[in-house]
Amino acid sequence: MIKTIYWDNDHVVMIDQKLLPQEERYVACRDYRQVVAAINDLTVRGAPAIGVAAALGIALGCLSLAAASRKEFEPAFHRICDEFSRTRPTARNLFWAIERMERCWATGAGTVADIRKALVEEACRIVEEDIAINRRIGKNGRILLEDGDRVLTHCNAGALATAGYGTALGVIRAACEEGKRLHIFVDETRPVLQGARLTAWELQKEGIPATLITDNMAGFVMSQGKIDKVIVGADRIAANGDVANKIGTYSIAVLAKENGLPFYVAAPLSTIDISLPQGQDIPIEERKAEEVLSIGGIRTAPAGMAVYNPAFDITPHRYVTAIVTETGVAIPPYETGIKELLQIG
Repeated sequence: MIKTIYWDNDHVVMIDQKLLPQEERYVACRDYRQVVAAINDLTVRGAPAIGVAAALGIALGCLSLAAASRKEFEPAFHRICDEFSRTRPTARNLFWAIERMERCWATGAGTVADIRKALVEEACRIVEEDIAINRRIGKNGRILLEDGDRVLTHCNAGALATAGYGTALGVIRAACEEGKRLHIFVDETRPVLQGARLTAWELQKEGIPATLITDNMAGFVMSQGKIDKVIVGADRIAANGDVANKIGTYSIAVLAKENGLPFYVAAPLSTIDISLPQGQDIPIEERKAEEVLSIGGIRTAPAGMAVYNPAFDITPHRYVTAIVTETGVAIPPYETGIKELLQIG
């Protein structure tokens, strides 16, 4: 299994996703600011993995705090949490993980050393739980895929987007582990090429048959009858089932609807933001122009060109066939289905 991010001997270790697929290199972060930087520059990415990174980074930062008492510890702890909260605004898992670490702090007792130990243990629990949750997502979602299916996916929602195993790719992995023969069509996913660089790499590593296409080929490939189903991950899901995911997802969902194909979303419950009634309330991160102006450091547009680079888009719930989570599969109406999954009301 691919180990995306983990705790080792009082530091945070993660695979450098910027270097894939050319080089598989792990980096060790010994200062929490290195983890903050890694989230910002996409060394680690994917909503669940961002949440895991934040939890581990907070624990790492607390190890180095010079504080003799809880009172001295508190302002620095909250400052570290705030630094992580300002990294990637769209990913709900980031804030979920920070909130969980804050609860651990609030309920912690004993000496400063005891609190540090509790925070490290909580962060490590989040890592292990994430992997277990992804496996349950895979188990719940594998029934949606049939032997012989040709499945389109967008961006990377695999082991690299989580602590391990994956959400959308976790469903695909689970179906393959069950013996189903699948063929995966991988969207390239401009502008950062997470599909071409990361999903394709994962599928090759797993020995799962796959074909890479550019994003603007998806509609034509569907119209040719080469796709049976679509499955993607999510960075945040509103209470009504609207989904924020990597830019380009909305277009694929519309094309799937036009071609009569089911469009599935796989994500942990920590991605669901019940406080937001609808997708238009989800904050959308805008990233630097250079991601659009060049590929692999090679300029592809004229100097001085204006750029608009939203990292995510919103897929309205009317295009979503089902949402797969660790506690089950929600189907429309999502206002009810999501509450049932969350055991609310």
